[in-house]
Order: sequence, then structure tokens, then C-alpha cells
Amino acid sequence: MPTRRTFLTGLLLAPLAHAWAGFAGRLIDYPKADFSKFSKHLKPVGRALELPGYYVWCNSPIYGPDGKVHVFFSRWVASKGMGGWLNGSEICHAVADKPEGPFTFVETVLAPRGPSHWDATTCHNPSIQFVDGRYCLFFMGNANGKTDTKRIGLATAPTLNGPWTRPDAPLLLPGPAGAWDDHCTTNPAFIKHPDGQYWLYYKSWNTKEYEDAKGQEIRGNRKYGLAISDRLEGPYQKFEGNPVIDFSKQGNNKQFEDAFVWRQHGKFNLLARDMGVYSQEVGLYLESEDGKAWTFPKIAFLPIRAYGVTEPPAPPKLKRYGRLERPQLLLRDGKPEYLFCASQGGREMTASAFILKVS
Repeated sequence: MPTRRTFLTGLLLAPLAHAWAGFAGRLIDYPKADFSKFSKHLKPVGRALELPGYYVWCNSPIYGPDGKVHVFFSRWVASKGMGGWLNGSEICHAVADKPEGPFTFVETVLAPRGPSHWDATTCHNPSIQFVDGRYCLFFMGNANGKTDTKRIGLATAPTLNGPWTRPDAPLLLPGPAGAWDDHCTTNPAFIKHPDGQYWLYYKSWNTKEYEDAKGQEIRGNRKYGLAISDRLEGPYQKFEGNPVIDFSKQGNNKQFEDAFVWRQHGKFNLLARDMGVYSQEVGLYLESEDGKAWTFPKIAFLPIRAYGVTEPPAPPKLKRYGRLERPQLLLRDGKPEYLFCASQGGREMTASAFILKVS
């Protein structure tokens, strides 16, 4: 959890920070101190995986032993609209000769399995990792097309082309009734700790807070917890100091989601999507010495328009047009090379990947 001193620093900076002039308005500068070093190294590449008839989301890249870039992503049929991620998403595999694409569709890796399964109605949030000589696909499934059965799972394979061993049970369950994380487990972010342990970060929130917020734009307050295991397959024990990241005490229901975690320069680093700390339209960057106490966030990335990219006007059906979400890094030897995000819009006016080079 961010320290009291860190949060106080953030609260002192907050009155100095300017806001966005509406979701469709122009960018007003934040103080330079609020921008991370990471944010200053991003250059837009453009869209990828613009699939006719589908929304594309959650683009998780990895270099394969063939030297190619493999992306595991979520997709669902366009007729379901943006909300189809919750009741009809599947996880697919695409490959390209270089990070910029073009990408060729390979196959559907995980699809909803139907009644009686924990991942009956959706498979979403893929995050691909190479761990202990195996490819590990962390993901979220649900059983009823709603948020309260979202659970994190882990599928494994000896190669990026499978065969994939699919889990019969979730990897991590929600907390007991009344706990901060009693609603679900979702948005997995994984890292193997230098000491050999397996660390799984997860998003959740409280059910009562969620139910009491009916009619509000954002229901509940999303926080991140940490679960640790001595074995990749678990069992994972939740850290007693959870949630490790919690912005709720800053007021105005500030929160975040879509974490991606990696280690570099001896520190834990985290990218995420902002949900009110600065703006609904930016990304966050946090650091930690131990992976448990995190700094107050700085800005990690901006909306597409801020990079000089001109796109057609937003259709009425796309309420988050131009925003970059679900940040996932393409790493080479532990160093970020490209940032893969998801964004509404594109050639199909649904959603696709959007790629930025980390220079």
C-alpha cells in the first residue's frame, strides 16, 4: 500500500494539477513533476489487429523462440457491443515478424466452456508469461456473464502454439463476505520474485460498496491485492497487508485497474489505467522497492490524440473512444521495447490494439 508520506505528497500535488477539459476536449498540461520518465519515451506506432466483426482487447505480447512477436488477445463479436467482454469474450493468438505488425491470426486458444464450468461465459484479460520453461497464460473467466463470478485462472503450454492445459478450477478466489476483495478476482499481473516465489497481483472490490452504488457512473472502488505461492500452480496465499494499492482514501472514488508489473533496475514497476487519480484518460506509473509499498503514481501515457494521431470522429456507441487501456509491455531481456494497449475505434469502429514504441 502506498505509504502515508507518499499519499500526503500526492495530496499536496493534487491542487496544483490541471484537469482535462472534458473527455473530447483539448489536453491541458499537468505539472512536469507528475509525468514519469517512462512517459517521455513513447512514440506512436499505430493500430493493429483490426478484425472485421469483432472487438479486440487485452493485447499481451511476447517474443517467441522463432524471433517473432506473438500476441494473445481478447475478442468478441461486434453484435454484442462493448459489453460483450463480460459475456462472450474468447482469447486468441496472433503472430507477426515484427512488433509493428502486420499480425496474422493463428487460433482461438481459450473459449467459454458453457454451463457447469467456472469459465462458462467468458475468457478475458490474457497475460502471457514464460516461466520455468513453460508458457503461462493468466486470464479471467466467469460463470454467469456478470462481474461477481470473475475468477483468475492459469493455462500452460510447452510452446506458444500449445497444446494448452486448461485449469479445472480458478487459480485465486475472492475473499470472505465483507472483505475488500469479496466480489471477484480479475486483471491478473504476474511476476516471479527474485527469491523464487511466484507473485500474483489481482484486482477486486467489495460487493456491498458495488451494490450500494447502483446508478453511479463507476460502481465500487477497485483496489489491487497480492497473492504469493511457492509453486506456480499454487496454492496462492493472500498477503496479510492487502490491498497493496488503494486510492479510495483520496476521495471522489479515485481508483485504477489493468495493472502490468515487471522488474527493472532492481525495482518493481507497474503500469495501469487511471480511474480518477488524475483523469479517466491517462495511464499510471508506480514503483516499489519490495513490491508491496508503492509510490504515489505518476502519469505513464496519454490518450491517442496527445501523440499527434488524428482519428475520425467517435461514433455514439463508443463512449471511451481514443483512450488507451489494458497496458501490456513487450519486453526483451526484461527491458520494455513496445507498449501494447487496447483502444476503441479503428478501421472497424469497434476496438483494436494500439502500439507505442518505448524508445
